[in-house]
Amino acid sequence: MPARSFLKWAGGKAQLLPALTERLPPRFRRYHEPFVGGGALFFHLWNTGRLQAGATLSDFNPELVACYTAVRDHVEELIEILQRHKPHFADRDYFYAIRGWDRQPGFEHIPLVERAARTIFLNRTCYNGLYRLNNRGQFNAPFGYYKNPLIVDPENLREVSRALQHVELLVDDFAGVLARAEPDDFIYFDPPYVPVSATASFTAYTGQGFSELEQRRLAEVFMRLAERGCHVMLSNSYTELARTLYAGQPVHESVRASRKINCDGKKRGEVDELIVCSYLPASRPSALVGAKA
Repeated sequence: MPARSFLKWAGGKAQLLPALTERLPPRFRRYHEPFVGGGALFFHLWNTGRLQAGATLSDFNPELVACYTAVRDHVEELIEILQRHKPHFADRDYFYAIRGWDRQPGFEHIPLVERAARTIFLNRTCYNGLYRLNNRGQFNAPFGYYKNPLIVDPENLREVSRALQHVELLVDDFAGVLARAEPDDFIYFDPPYVPVSATASFTAYTGQGFSELEQRRLAEVFMRLAERGCHVMLSNSYTELARTLYAGQPVHESVRASRKINCDGKKRGEVDELIVCSYLPASRPSALVGAKA
């Protein structure tokens, strides 16, 4: 069976995969994903045998990286712990007790695999599957009410573990890729998106958020990698800021994508997203600056 994302992730790229796949570089060395999130593109590349030179997955969120590390290195123990959590999916008090771990002294000393099981359990039982942190870096999504959530999927977790063998996993700022990427490497950036409005500003995947200053710093990193001869792809919201930051790149176009996570169901649906590439994909022989897909 193919490996697939084991976390529900706001902004996850499973539904955007056809558009991303169409714009992959013709060939590349090592793969880097500095905002790993749900890892949908990584798993696609693994399933299709395109990671011959390996991969580095990183994120500034230590609990997310702990999840990936536990699946890679301790998958059977992780499955066992998740099986213990599973019967409590409808227990609101149990949810808040588990959520409260990161409010207690010594949270960072809890074994990595226990913390990873906590993250997966909360991700599967919180409201809307939303991974959200407050400004102290504490998980604060509320309890969700589900009839039969998928708390543990042993077959997929084992396949994900196999995909992650020999993959480098790092807790790191996105700019850390500058110290690792070499010419002909492929880097995919999927940052917290530029808000499309003043009331659509969710960037709380880490306690620090992701400001306009960070968006501009990311654009600088993108340009430096492109100048180095790396193949760089980025997705973001189709906003004036994002379009301006990446204007002039060989591929700079909007695609339609589904927004599935919003507290207001009326605001879910298709939106325009921006895809930028520093190279011309093999399937696209001409430049696409400002094009609509």
